[in-house]
Amino acid sequence: MSTASPAMYHNSSQKKYWTFENEAALEKLRQEANQKFRSKALSIRKPGINDSIFLDPREEKMLFKHYEKRLLDFCSIFKPAMPKSVVGTACMYFRRFYLNNSLMEYHPRTIMLTCAYLSCKVDEFNVSSTQFVGNLQENPAAQERALEQILEYELLLIQQLNFHLVVHNPYRPMEGFLIDLKTRYPLLENPEVLRKNAEDFLNRAAMTDAGLLFSPSQIALTAVLNSAARAGLNMETYLTECMGLKDNKETLSKMYDAMRRITVLIKEYELPRTDEVNIYKQKLERIHAECAPNTNLKRKHGYEDDDHVVKKPLVTEEEWTDDDLDAL
Repeated sequence: MSTASPAMYHNSSQKKYWTFENEAALEKLRQEANQKFRSKALSIRKPGINDSIFLDPREEKMLFKHYEKRLLDFCSIFKPAMPKSVVGTACMYFRRFYLNNSLMEYHPRTIMLTCAYLSCKVDEFNVSSTQFVGNLQENPAAQERALEQILEYELLLIQQLNFHLVVHNPYRPMEGFLIDLKTRYPLLENPEVLRKNAEDFLNRAAMTDAGLLFSPSQIALTAVLNSAARAGLNMETYLTECMGLKDNKETLSKMYDAMRRITVLIKEYELPRTDEVNIYKQKLERIHAECAPNTNLKRKHGYEDDDHVVKKPLVTEEEWTDDDLDAL
């Protein structure tokens, strides 16, 4: 379902409800989610719950990045191999969910797996629930526990996504641009040389807010042109001649502005430091222990240890660099 025609994007729920004007609008929603949880937790008036224990918006953002990377790690070593569209949909579900919810209320370890599980179903990537949790720690009891939590959170996730489950990813438009280059742009002898760097660009874009700010075709075109620039190729004539924008200065200007903003998002992206993540994780675990009612503790808390999530990380936290994105 999420591989719907890119032409349908303009009439989609994604464009209408999940594409925002700018980064400030996204930050406002996240800050509101943070404050909403704080107010709700403080209203319990439980000893030990005070302002000092909460994560601030910046700390939440750092932890979000950490768990988003864990989600990508999980998807990248999933057996059978997960299609890119399924991974892209899972990442988008994760971002949408935490636009309006705090990590302090719903533990990201469980939400990230639920996003991956739901994206497999929506994108018609046919894996059984047993196969899915079989990609976690090889302990039947732990897998059963994980599946219980995933199924418990699935409806909540669907509701928080406002039942808008179709995600338009940039992978298919990228294929369209490569085909178009082969048929209508003879100046480029072999457009396939652009594929690897363009795919790498899209993998990195999935870890930013690009998908909440720009259309899939804008992101895909930026990926292709960025790949061309890295190869020392000037493809301005593709925009002006093949795409018919030579005399449409306003549209061309807006397109260049969008491409610049997308590229900046990706260039400015940084994973948080491991020492920071460890401190914030300790705070998160304390919050879930303090704020979750006893009857609901297991559901709110998630797993006892992140190592349940991925059998073997691609690289250790300390070794992660931009170059490692090639391995995803």
